[in-house]
Amino acid sequence: MKIEVTAFPRSEQGTGASRRLRSSGRVPGIIYGADQPAQPIEVDHHALLRHLKLETFHASILEMTVDGQKERVLLRDFQMHPWKQQVLHVDFQRVDPRRKIHMSVPLHFMNAEICPGVKLGGGVVNHVMNEINIQCLPDDLPEFIEVDLVDLQLGHSVHVADLKMPKGVEPVSKLRHENPAVATVQVPKAIVIEEEVAAPVTEIIGEVPAAEEGAPAAAEAEKKEEKAEKAERAEKGEKKEGGKKE
Repeated sequence: MKIEVTAFPRSEQGTGASRRLRSSGRVPGIIYGADQPAQPIEVDHHALLRHLKLETFHASILEMTVDGQKERVLLRDFQMHPWKQQVLHVDFQRVDPRRKIHMSVPLHFMNAEICPGVKLGGGVVNHVMNEINIQCLPDDLPEFIEVDLVDLQLGHSVHVADLKMPKGVEPVSKLRHENPAVATVQVPKAIVIEEEVAAPVTEIIGEVPAAEEGAPAAAEAEKKEEKAEKAERAEKGEKKEGGKKE
């Protein structure tokens, strides 16, 4: 999927200039890398926010046009406002077609509902990782990596070494060395708890004073209410304080 981004050279810099730029519907940013000087830029806020909602925008080579010149770049970082849907700053990196890049790409899990651990064992698939760090040349960068769970048994795991990587793509050296789990199939916790409760117990019958019966539950309820009230007051305080700063 080809994604095009239009940017404009940014002449004014500094906190005040960036604030005025955001007020006009633009986002300050920068392009760097490929042995070229860093270039301050600005991009349209609505277009950028729309792109950021796309999974492929975060793990694809982007076609950026700046002042009529086209460059191939990667999204490297962006900062959001603490509580508004507003992008404060964005960083792009130029790519050199001859140099390998390190990227974090999403994992797409396949055949989870028909794997033996789920279909026959009644287990639940747990995604230990939802993305993976890889290295490859820019032209070999995949939009995602597939994780096929078709043969996964109950109590077993799929590890990084089990993944089928596209040609020219490999996990970063740390992942190759540690080979962590990517997904597992486990018995649901509710079933385990139910089995533990069903185990034989010795019952001791005694009288509970009427005044004390239900006291622990009431005390626990009061604690929860106090905790909820504190959280609500804290949230209101943060919003009020944030409003003053704004």
